[in-house]
Amino acid sequence: MTAHGQSSPHGPAEIQGPSVWVVSDGRAGIENQARALARALAEPARAAKLRHIRSDAHRPDPVRLQPGGPQVLLPPDRWPAPMMSLPAEQRALLAPPWPDVWIGSGRRSIPFSRMVKEWSGGETLVVQTQNPRVDLAPFDLVIPPLHDRLTGPNVFPILGPPTYFASADVEAAQARFHDLVAHAEFKLLVSLGGTSKTHSMNAERVAWIEQSLKQLAKRGVRLWITVSRRTPAAARTRFRALAEHIGARFWETVDRDGPNPYLAFLSMCDAALVTEDSANMLLDPAWFAKPIHIMRLDGSSPRFDRLHQDLIDRGAARWFEGLIDEWSYPPIREAERAADEIVRLLLRRRPPPG
Repeated sequence: MTAHGQSSPHGPAEIQGPSVWVVSDGRAGIENQARALARALAEPARAAKLRHIRSDAHRPDPVRLQPGGPQVLLPPDRWPAPMMSLPAEQRALLAPPWPDVWIGSGRRSIPFSRMVKEWSGGETLVVQTQNPRVDLAPFDLVIPPLHDRLTGPNVFPILGPPTYFASADVEAAQARFHDLVAHAEFKLLVSLGGTSKTHSMNAERVAWIEQSLKQLAKRGVRLWITVSRRTPAAARTRFRALAEHIGARFWETVDRDGPNPYLAFLSMCDAALVTEDSANMLLDPAWFAKPIHIMRLDGSSPRFDRLHQDLIDRGAARWFEGLIDEWSYPPIREAERAADEIVRLLLRRRPPPG
Protein backbone atom coordinates (compact mmCIF):
# COMPACT_ATOMS: atom_id res chain seq x y z
CA MET A 1 0.00 0.00 0.00
CA THR A 2 1.27 3.44 -0.91
CA ALA A 3 0.63 6.76 0.76
CA HIS A 4 -2.16 8.94 -0.60
CA GLY A 5 -0.98 10.91 -3.62
CA GLN A 6 2.03 8.68 -4.38
CA SER A 7 2.21 6.43 -7.40
CA SER A 8 2.09 2.70 -6.97
CA PRO A 9 4.44 0.60 -9.14
CA HIS A 10 1.48 -1.71 -9.79
CA GLY A 11 -1.33 0.76 -10.47
CA PRO A 12 -2.72 4.25 -9.92
CA ALA A 13 -2.13 6.25 -6.76
CA GLU A 14 -4.15 5.30 -3.74
CA ILE A 15 -7.05 7.63 -2.99
CA GLN A 16 -8.80 8.26 0.31
CA GLY A 17 -12.25 6.75 0.57
CA PRO A 18 -13.60 3.45 -0.70
CA SER A 19 -13.51 2.66 -4.40
CA VAL A 20 -16.99 2.11 -5.84
CA TRP A 21 -17.73 0.41 -9.15
CA VAL A 22 -21.11 0.99 -10.75
CA VAL A 23 -21.78 -2.06 -12.92
CA SER A 24 -24.60 -2.25 -15.47
CA ASP A 25 -25.46 -3.22 -19.02
CA GLY A 26 -25.50 0.44 -20.02
CA ARG A 27 -29.26 0.98 -20.06
CA ALA A 28 -29.75 4.47 -18.66
CA GLY A 29 -32.71 3.72 -16.40
CA ILE A 30 -30.98 0.71 -14.85
CA GLU A 31 -27.58 2.32 -14.56
CA ASN A 32 -28.97 5.47 -12.96
CA GLN A 33 -30.16 3.46 -9.97
CA ALA A 34 -26.64 2.27 -9.21
CA ARG A 35 -25.21 5.72 -9.94
CA ALA A 36 -27.69 7.27 -7.50
CA LEU A 37 -26.42 5.02 -4.72
CA ALA A 38 -22.79 5.77 -5.59
CA ARG A 39 -23.44 9.52 -5.57
CA ALA A 40 -25.24 9.35 -2.25
CA LEU A 41 -22.34 7.33 -0.85
CA ALA A 42 -19.92 10.06 -1.96
CA GLU A 43 -21.89 12.83 -0.23
CA PRO A 44 -19.43 14.70 2.06
CA ALA A 45 -20.86 13.60 5.41
CA ARG A 46 -20.73 9.93 4.41
CA ALA A 47 -17.37 10.24 2.69
CA ALA A 48 -15.92 11.69 5.89
CA LYS A 49 -16.85 8.54 7.81
CA LEU A 50 -14.97 6.41 5.27
CA ARG A 51 -11.93 8.60 4.73
CA HIS A 52 -9.65 6.09 6.44
CA ILE A 53 -10.24 3.58 3.64
CA ARG A 54 -7.71 3.89 0.83
CA SER A 55 -7.91 2.24 -2.56
CA ASP A 56 -6.16 2.13 -5.91
CA ALA A 57 -9.24 0.66 -7.62
CA HIS A 58 -11.19 3.89 -8.18
CA ARG A 59 -12.93 4.23 -11.54
CA PRO A 60 -14.72 7.45 -12.50
CA ASP A 61 -16.95 5.81 -15.11
CA PRO A 62 -19.47 2.98 -14.84
CA VAL A 63 -18.39 -0.51 -15.81
CA ARG A 64 -20.74 -1.39 -18.65
CA LEU A 65 -21.00 -5.10 -19.42
CA GLN A 66 -22.96 -6.31 -22.43
CA PRO A 67 -22.76 -10.11 -22.49
CA GLY A 68 -23.96 -12.06 -25.49
CA GLY A 69 -24.29 -15.57 -26.77
CA PRO A 70 -26.48 -18.46 -25.62
CA GLN A 71 -25.70 -17.97 -21.92
CA VAL A 72 -27.87 -14.86 -21.76
CA LEU A 73 -30.92 -17.05 -22.39
CA LEU A 74 -30.30 -18.89 -19.12
CA PRO A 75 -31.24 -17.69 -15.64
CA PRO A 76 -28.42 -15.39 -14.46
CA ASP A 77 -27.32 -17.81 -11.74
CA ARG A 78 -26.79 -20.63 -14.24
CA TRP A 79 -24.30 -19.19 -16.69
CA PRO A 80 -21.51 -21.81 -16.97
CA ALA A 81 -18.79 -19.32 -18.00
CA PRO A 82 -19.89 -15.70 -17.54
CA MET A 83 -16.57 -14.20 -18.59
CA MET A 84 -16.75 -15.91 -21.98
CA SER A 85 -20.02 -14.11 -22.72
CA LEU A 86 -18.22 -10.74 -22.79
CA PRO A 87 -16.29 -9.09 -25.61
CA ALA A 88 -12.55 -9.09 -24.94
CA GLU A 89 -12.42 -5.40 -24.10
CA GLN A 90 -15.11 -5.84 -21.45
CA ARG A 91 -13.45 -8.92 -19.99
CA ALA A 92 -10.39 -6.73 -19.51
CA LEU A 93 -12.42 -4.41 -17.28
CA LEU A 94 -12.97 -7.18 -14.75
CA ALA A 95 -9.50 -7.39 -13.28
CA PRO A 96 -7.78 -6.44 -10.03
CA PRO A 97 -7.44 -4.25 -8.14
CA TRP A 98 -11.00 -4.98 -7.09
CA PRO A 99 -13.27 -2.28 -5.63
CA ASP A 100 -14.27 -1.86 -2.03
CA VAL A 101 -17.90 -1.60 -3.15
CA TRP A 102 -19.48 -3.17 -6.23
CA ILE A 103 -22.98 -1.87 -7.07
CA GLY A 104 -24.60 -4.06 -9.71
CA SER A 105 -27.82 -3.16 -11.48
CA GLY A 106 -29.76 -5.08 -14.07
CA ARG A 107 -30.25 -8.75 -14.81
CA ARG A 108 -27.10 -9.13 -16.92
CA SER A 109 -24.87 -7.79 -14.17
CA ILE A 110 -25.94 -10.60 -11.82
CA PRO A 111 -23.58 -13.37 -13.06
CA PHE A 112 -20.63 -11.06 -12.46
CA SER A 113 -21.94 -9.72 -9.15
CA ARG A 114 -22.14 -13.34 -7.99
CA MET A 115 -18.46 -13.91 -8.85
CA VAL A 116 -16.75 -10.74 -7.64
CA LYS A 117 -16.63 -11.85 -4.03
CA GLU A 118 -14.59 -14.89 -5.06
CA TRP A 119 -12.39 -12.80 -7.34
CA SER A 120 -11.67 -10.31 -4.56
CA GLY A 121 -11.03 -12.94 -1.89
CA GLY A 122 -14.13 -11.77 -0.04
CA GLU A 123 -12.92 -8.18 0.26
CA THR A 124 -15.46 -6.49 -2.02
CA LEU A 125 -18.82 -5.48 -0.54
CA VAL A 126 -21.29 -6.69 -3.17
CA VAL A 127 -24.47 -4.65 -3.53
CA GLN A 128 -27.22 -5.51 -6.02
CA THR A 129 -30.14 -3.23 -6.81
CA GLN A 130 -33.66 -4.42 -7.66
CA ASN A 131 -34.82 -8.00 -7.12
CA PRO A 132 -32.18 -10.38 -8.55
CA ARG A 133 -34.67 -13.29 -8.56
CA VAL A 134 -31.84 -15.70 -7.71
CA ASP A 135 -30.34 -17.02 -4.50
CA LEU A 136 -29.44 -13.93 -2.45
CA ALA A 137 -26.55 -15.50 -0.53
CA PRO A 138 -23.75 -14.29 -2.87
CA PHE A 139 -24.70 -10.65 -2.24
CA ASP A 140 -23.79 -8.68 0.87
CA LEU A 141 -26.71 -6.32 0.34
CA VAL A 142 -29.74 -6.43 -1.94
CA ILE A 143 -31.69 -3.18 -2.38
CA PRO A 144 -35.04 -4.00 -4.03
CA PRO A 145 -38.08 -1.74 -4.29
CA LEU A 146 -40.48 -2.19 -1.42
CA HIS A 147 -43.28 -3.08 -3.83
CA ASP A 148 -41.44 -6.31 -4.74
CA ARG A 149 -42.02 -7.45 -1.14
CA LEU A 150 -38.65 -9.24 -1.06
CA THR A 151 -37.35 -10.24 2.38
CA GLY A 152 -34.15 -11.73 3.75
CA PRO A 153 -31.31 -11.05 6.20
CA ASN A 154 -29.30 -9.16 3.56
CA VAL A 155 -32.30 -7.36 2.01
CA PHE A 156 -32.79 -3.61 2.46
CA PRO A 157 -36.04 -2.64 0.70
CA ILE A 158 -36.64 0.97 -0.30
CA LEU A 159 -39.68 2.83 -1.58
CA GLY A 160 -39.33 2.83 -5.35
CA PRO A 161 -35.99 3.02 -7.17
CA PRO A 162 -33.06 4.88 -5.59
CA THR A 163 -33.12 8.57 -6.55
CA TYR A 164 -30.44 11.13 -5.76
CA PHE A 165 -30.00 14.77 -6.69
CA ALA A 166 -26.84 16.54 -5.51
CA SER A 167 -27.46 19.99 -4.07
CA ALA A 168 -24.85 21.51 -6.38
CA ASP A 169 -26.67 20.11 -9.42
CA VAL A 170 -29.99 21.46 -8.16
CA GLU A 171 -28.54 24.91 -7.58
CA ALA A 172 -26.95 24.92 -11.04
CA ALA A 173 -30.23 23.92 -12.69
CA GLN A 174 -32.16 26.58 -10.83
CA ALA A 175 -29.63 29.23 -11.85
CA ARG A 176 -29.68 28.14 -15.49
CA PHE A 177 -33.47 28.18 -15.67
CA HIS A 178 -34.14 31.06 -13.28
CA ASP A 179 -36.71 32.45 -15.74
CA LEU A 180 -39.11 29.67 -14.72
CA VAL A 181 -40.07 31.50 -11.53
CA ALA A 182 -40.75 34.82 -13.24
CA HIS A 183 -44.47 34.02 -13.28
CA ALA A 184 -46.66 34.13 -10.21
CA GLU A 185 -49.00 31.30 -11.21
CA PHE A 186 -49.13 27.91 -9.55
CA LYS A 187 -46.47 25.81 -11.32
CA LEU A 188 -47.19 22.19 -12.19
CA LEU A 189 -44.66 19.69 -13.53
CA VAL A 190 -46.36 17.30 -15.94
CA SER A 191 -44.29 14.13 -16.48
CA LEU A 192 -45.78 11.98 -19.23
CA GLY A 193 -44.71 8.39 -19.79
CA GLY A 194 -46.38 6.15 -22.32
CA THR A 195 -46.77 2.59 -23.45
CA SER A 196 -44.89 -0.14 -21.58
CA LYS A 197 -45.24 -3.83 -20.78
CA THR A 198 -47.89 -3.02 -18.20
CA HIS A 199 -49.55 0.21 -19.36
CA SER A 200 -50.82 1.80 -22.55
CA MET A 201 -51.19 5.41 -23.68
CA ASN A 202 -53.79 4.95 -26.42
CA ALA A 203 -55.56 7.67 -28.39
CA GLU A 204 -58.46 7.87 -25.94
CA ARG A 205 -56.11 8.30 -23.00
CA VAL A 206 -54.11 10.94 -24.85
CA ALA A 207 -57.30 12.88 -25.52
CA TRP A 208 -58.25 12.68 -21.85
CA ILE A 209 -54.83 13.92 -20.72
CA GLU A 210 -54.97 16.72 -23.30
CA GLN A 211 -58.40 17.85 -22.09
CA SER A 212 -57.32 17.64 -18.44
CA LEU A 213 -54.29 19.87 -19.11
CA LYS A 214 -56.44 22.39 -20.98
CA GLN A 215 -58.77 22.65 -17.99
CA LEU A 216 -55.88 23.15 -15.59
CA ALA A 217 -54.45 25.91 -17.79
CA LYS A 218 -57.86 27.61 -17.83
CA ARG A 219 -57.75 27.65 -14.02
CA GLY A 220 -54.49 29.57 -14.13
CA VAL A 221 -52.04 26.72 -13.58
CA ARG A 222 -48.74 27.17 -15.42
CA LEU A 223 -47.71 23.83 -16.94
CA TRP A 224 -44.19 22.48 -17.42
CA ILE A 225 -44.60 19.43 -19.65
CA THR A 226 -42.06 16.68 -20.33
CA VAL A 227 -42.43 13.48 -22.33
CA SER A 228 -40.42 10.27 -22.25
CA ARG A 229 -39.02 7.79 -24.75
CA ARG A 230 -42.15 5.68 -24.28
CA THR A 231 -44.56 8.48 -25.18
CA PRO A 232 -46.11 7.59 -28.58
CA ALA A 233 -44.98 9.83 -31.43
CA ALA A 234 -48.51 11.02 -32.17
CA ALA A 235 -48.98 11.94 -28.52
CA ARG A 236 -45.74 13.91 -28.47
CA THR A 237 -46.95 15.94 -31.43
CA ARG A 238 -50.30 16.65 -29.76
CA PHE A 239 -48.77 17.62 -26.42
CA ARG A 240 -46.26 19.91 -28.12
CA ALA A 241 -49.08 21.64 -30.02
CA LEU A 242 -51.10 21.91 -26.82
CA ALA A 243 -48.19 23.51 -24.98
CA GLU A 244 -47.82 26.11 -27.70
CA HIS A 245 -51.57 26.82 -27.63
CA ILE A 246 -51.85 27.31 -23.86
CA GLY A 247 -48.46 28.91 -23.26
CA ALA A 248 -46.94 25.94 -21.41
CA ARG A 249 -43.24 25.08 -21.27
CA PHE A 250 -42.54 21.88 -23.21
CA TRP A 251 -39.40 19.74 -23.37
CA GLU A 252 -38.79 16.64 -25.45
CA THR A 253 -35.20 16.56 -26.75
CA VAL A 254 -32.08 18.71 -26.66
CA ASP A 255 -32.10 19.02 -30.44
CA ARG A 256 -35.60 20.47 -30.54
CA ASP A 257 -35.92 22.22 -27.21
CA GLY A 258 -32.45 23.04 -25.91
CA PRO A 259 -30.93 22.10 -22.55
CA ASN A 260 -32.97 19.77 -20.37
CA PRO A 261 -34.85 21.70 -17.65
CA TYR A 262 -36.17 18.59 -15.87
CA LEU A 263 -34.18 19.06 -12.65
CA ALA A 264 -35.23 22.71 -12.53
CA PHE A 265 -38.84 21.68 -13.14
CA LEU A 266 -38.63 19.17 -10.28
CA SER A 267 -37.09 21.52 -7.76
CA MET A 268 -39.06 24.67 -8.65
CA CYS A 269 -42.59 23.37 -9.28
CA ASP A 270 -45.39 23.57 -6.71
CA ALA A 271 -46.73 20.10 -7.50
CA ALA A 272 -46.33 17.26 -9.98
CA LEU A 273 -48.74 15.39 -12.25
CA VAL A 274 -47.19 12.07 -13.31
CA THR A 275 -48.49 9.16 -15.35
CA GLU A 276 -48.60 5.93 -13.39
CA ASP A 277 -46.28 3.86 -15.59
CA SER A 278 -42.82 4.98 -14.42
CA ALA A 279 -41.41 4.33 -10.97
CA ASN A 280 -38.55 6.75 -11.62
CA MET A 281 -40.82 9.59 -12.70
CA LEU A 282 -43.06 9.03 -9.68
CA LEU A 283 -40.19 9.05 -7.19
CA ASP A 284 -38.29 12.03 -8.60
CA PRO A 285 -40.73 14.67 -7.24
CA ALA A 286 -40.80 12.86 -3.90
CA TRP A 287 -37.12 13.77 -3.40
CA PHE A 288 -38.27 17.39 -3.24
CA ALA A 289 -41.46 16.61 -1.26
CA LYS A 290 -43.68 17.85 -4.07
CA PRO A 291 -47.35 16.75 -3.97
CA ILE A 292 -47.61 13.97 -6.57
CA HIS A 293 -50.83 13.49 -8.52
CA ILE A 294 -50.87 10.10 -10.25
CA MET A 295 -52.51 10.12 -13.68
CA ARG A 296 -54.04 6.86 -14.83
CA LEU A 297 -53.21 5.10 -18.08
CA ASP A 298 -54.80 1.95 -19.44
CA GLY A 299 -53.51 -1.25 -17.87
CA SER A 300 -52.06 -2.14 -14.50
CA SER A 301 -49.81 -4.59 -12.70
CA PRO A 302 -49.71 -5.82 -9.11
CA ARG A 303 -46.19 -4.37 -8.65
CA PHE A 304 -47.20 -0.91 -9.82
CA ASP A 305 -50.42 -1.10 -7.83
CA ARG A 306 -48.33 -1.71 -4.71
CA LEU A 307 -45.94 1.14 -5.58
CA HIS A 308 -48.82 3.56 -6.02
CA GLN A 309 -50.31 2.50 -2.70
CA ASP A 310 -46.94 2.76 -0.94
CA LEU A 311 -46.61 6.36 -2.16
CA ILE A 312 -50.16 7.13 -1.08
CA ASP A 313 -49.57 5.55 2.34
CA ARG A 314 -46.47 7.71 2.81
CA GLY A 315 -48.53 10.83 2.10
CA ALA A 316 -46.61 11.60 -1.08
CA ALA A 317 -49.24 10.90 -3.72
CA ARG A 318 -52.93 10.95 -4.56
CA TRP A 319 -54.83 9.88 -7.65
CA PHE A 320 -55.56 12.69 -10.09
CA GLU A 321 -59.25 13.46 -10.31
CA GLY A 322 -59.09 16.63 -12.37
CA LEU A 323 -57.92 19.10 -9.73
CA ILE A 324 -54.52 19.86 -8.23
CA ASP A 325 -54.18 19.98 -4.46
CA GLU A 326 -51.42 21.16 -2.13
CA TRP A 327 -50.17 19.21 0.88
CA SER A 328 -46.89 18.53 2.63
CA TYR A 329 -44.90 15.43 3.61
CA PRO A 330 -41.28 14.66 4.48
CA PRO A 331 -39.08 14.25 1.40
CA ILE A 332 -38.52 10.65 0.33
CA ARG A 333 -34.79 10.11 -0.12
CA GLU A 334 -34.33 6.38 -0.12
CA ALA A 335 -30.96 6.40 -1.87
CA GLU A 336 -29.57 8.25 1.14
CA ARG A 337 -31.04 5.71 3.53
CA ALA A 338 -29.58 2.85 1.47
CA ALA A 339 -26.21 4.62 1.30
CA ASP A 340 -26.24 4.86 5.11
CA GLU A 341 -26.67 1.09 5.23
CA ILE A 342 -23.69 0.60 2.90
CA VAL A 343 -21.62 2.88 5.15
CA ARG A 344 -22.67 0.83 8.18
CA LEU A 345 -21.61 -2.42 6.52
CA LEU A 346 -18.29 -0.94 5.38
CA LEU A 347 -17.49 0.39 8.85
CA ARG A 348 -18.31 -2.97 10.40
CA ARG A 349 -15.76 -4.56 8.07
CA ARG A 350 -13.19 -1.80 8.15
CA PRO A 351 -13.54 0.35 11.26
CA PRO A 352 -11.44 3.52 11.51
CA PRO A 353 -8.13 3.13 13.37
CA GLY A 354 -8.12 3.85 17.06
